[in-house]
Amino acid sequence: VIGIAGLMGAGRTELAMSIFGKSYGTRISGTIIKDGKQLVINNVVDAIKNGIGYVTEDRKEQGLILTNDIRKNITLASLGKISDKGILDEYKEIKVSKEYVEKINIKAPSIFHKTSNLSGGNQQKVMLARWIYSDPDVLILDEPTRGIDVGAKYEIYTIINELAALGKAIIIIPSELPEVLGLSDRIYVMNEGKFVGELTRDNA
Repeated sequence: VIGIAGLMGAGRTELAMSIFGKSYGTRISGTIIKDGKQLVINNVVDAIKNGIGYVTEDRKEQGLILTNDIRKNITLASLGKISDKGILDEYKEIKVSKEYVEKINIKAPSIFHKTSNLSGGNQQKVMLARWIYSDPDVLILDEPTRGIDVGAKYEIYTIINELAALGKAIIIIPSELPEVLGLSDRIYVMNEGKFVGELTRDNA
């Protein structure tokens, strides 16, 4: 787990969105190397194909389709997995959604429940379920526990640690320092768009 620490305006979200298919700005330069190979990523679809997922800090505006149900929000980034020759397999979509609602403990009456009617913590878990189902190698979590209660925070911390234990690379961008210190194996400090420090958890 890599933590990126810094004050508001340090450029952490902009960096995350730039890695995730250049979804921030137009004048983006740099190289992304994964498993020893340079990746060509020009858009979000390229990022997903190359095993990169991104949970945005703004779940209501950029993350979820609030008018859609839980089922559609979970499968949104992986429609190819539940389709055959471009035709969506609804049975498979329902099965996958139910599995992830149970796995991540999303509290809702059913998978057909509107996402807008969920609590903040459960909305966040729906976004996590979407990206875990897409099976990325690298998962960027921008403010993963913003605006959610203590119980949901603990559950999300557990999910992060479980993903790391499975060999996933996790990049977290929290606003709270205890989160950076508690979750990260290595920490980078950002200031004005640049990395200005690198620390291990113990040193931090």
